[in-house]
This record gives sequence, structure tokens and C-alpha cells, in this order.
Amino acid sequence: MKILEQVKELVGGTTVYDAPYEKDGMTVIAASRVMGGGGGGEMGKDAGEAPGGAGGGVGLDARPAGAFVIKGDDVSWIPAMDINRIVLGGQLVAIIALLSWRSVAKARARARR
Repeated sequence: MKILEQVKELVGGTTVYDAPYEKDGMTVIAASRVMGGGGGGEMGKDAGEAPGGAGGGVGLDARPAGAFVIKGDDVSWIPAMDINRIVLGGQLVAIIALLSWRSVAKARARARR
């Protein structure tokens, strides 16, 4: 049960929303996307053998999602940009374009023969 209590602490409201930061009449509240999972088990005792064991584990992933910006009565959402995902997406598009271009070039070369 101790593990479940620790998970509740980690995936609480303070993990998703950070403490408000105030400066020059503006309040910023950072938000994260938190995902997690866990599991556990216990191995029973077979006839004539030593007792089994038990175990468990938890995994969490937190990424910035953006921030709420509050200025007076106006509230706006500013999404966080994950530059690594943008670069990876660009690389995948470039690889697919190169492979497609290569296939088209080979087909044109065969058609000229």
C-alpha cells in the first residue's frame, strides 16, 4: 500500500499544475501532461516448496503542456513546444521524401530503357 500512496502524491494536482508565479500584475501557472502506470504481483506457494515472492513497480512520464497566463480579467493558454518532436517529425518527413524520390527516379530510369 505504501507504493500506491507514493503514486497518489506524484500524480496529484501539484504535479499537473505548478505553483502560480506572479510578476508585474501577471500570473503564470505552468501545466504538465502526466501519464503513469503500475503493477504488482505475488507468487504463491506450491506444495512442498518455499514460499514465493511479491513485487511491484510504477512508471511516470511528465512533459510540459503549456501555461495559463492571467493578466487582469484575461486568461490565455500558451502551449509548450517540444522541439525534439518537431525535429524528429522533420527528419521522418525528409527520409520518406528521399525514399519516395528514389523510387520515382528508378521507375523513370526503367521507363527510358
